[in-house]
Amino acid sequence: MDRVQAFLKRKNIVISARRYGIDALGAMAQGLFCSLLIGTILNTIGSQFDIGFLTAQIIEINKKGYTIGGLCSFMSGSAMAAAIGYALQAPPMVLFSLVTVGYACNALGGAGGPLAVLFVAIIAAEFGKAVSKETKVDILVTPIVTILVGIGSAWLIAPPIGGAADAFGTLINRATVLQPFWMGILVSVLVGVALTLPISSAAICQVLGLVGLAGGAAVAGCCAQMVGFAVMSFRENRWGGLVSQGIGTSMLQMPNIVKNPRIWIPPTLASAITGPIATCLFKLEMNGAPINSGMGTCGLCGQIGVWTGWLSPSEKAIEKVGAVAVSPTALHWVGLILISFVLPAVLSVIFCEALRRIGWIKEGDLTLE
Repeated sequence: MDRVQAFLKRKNIVISARRYGIDALGAMAQGLFCSLLIGTILNTIGSQFDIGFLTAQIIEINKKGYTIGGLCSFMSGSAMAAAIGYALQAPPMVLFSLVTVGYACNALGGAGGPLAVLFVAIIAAEFGKAVSKETKVDILVTPIVTILVGIGSAWLIAPPIGGAADAFGTLINRATVLQPFWMGILVSVLVGVALTLPISSAAICQVLGLVGLAGGAAVAGCCAQMVGFAVMSFRENRWGGLVSQGIGTSMLQMPNIVKNPRIWIPPTLASAITGPIATCLFKLEMNGAPINSGMGTCGLCGQIGVWTGWLSPSEKAIEKVGAVAVSPTALHWVGLILISFVLPAVLSVIFCEALRRIGWIKEGDLTLE
């Protein structure tokens, strides 16, 4: 047993919830962002502003033409796997081999491909790390082992993992349509909390394919956390904190949450209110790429996702909820602005001031280090 532990340590193979559930999942979201999300944004910009080089089909694969944005989305599996390998500190030969593994796994996983990529890329990366530089023909052994283990694992587990994730996501989407009030609260609170925790709400939304009303509730929850923390901590962190949390991430408050969990109450209560308002009153749907549902106001990706979903619904939104393109009215924009910015700011400040008065939140509790 000691020899096994020594080997794992020498190979930097750390079997832990943090390494796989936080580091790998967070990196996967970045890979998705740099491929699928960016591709969606480029396609939307190109089509809406009639930019020729963004709408032109620059390559044909299997008799299907792809734009620049389309190619970005096409390579999302490879981007996710490479990002996961990077997070696991895989050596170069392993990292490069994961490009093939990621593409194959995402294709085999179907609609739930991203979740399959998370598991398979971890397995392939760790096996690749285990054999890396153990032989004199490392240039052959390491990529062969990584690719065979990865694609073999994908062939076995990607379809059932993908199917399970897709089914669960479909259940959430349908349940939100049937029970928009209660599911609006549940989805908004849980996804918002996930955004502030050191895990990836964006990856979770992409894996589950949260679109439509469920996607709108997820956007509401994420915005409540980001805008809520940004505004209610303004007296401590001023403009720098407003921008870093409101456009960056509310995860910056995690050290303060550990010290005083009560500071999490105001934005979480705000999300429990804005979620059902989004689903019941404004019927806010996020029909862009599902990853946008878990982005909130980070780079305004949540709002961009709603906008792109209005104009040109994603394939996932069409498949999951039968989304169709709409011409946004004033009510659409008012709902998006209120849910994304105004209500989270107002509600979080009200709740925060109430907790300050009773001593649950004190001066300095929200100060960023």
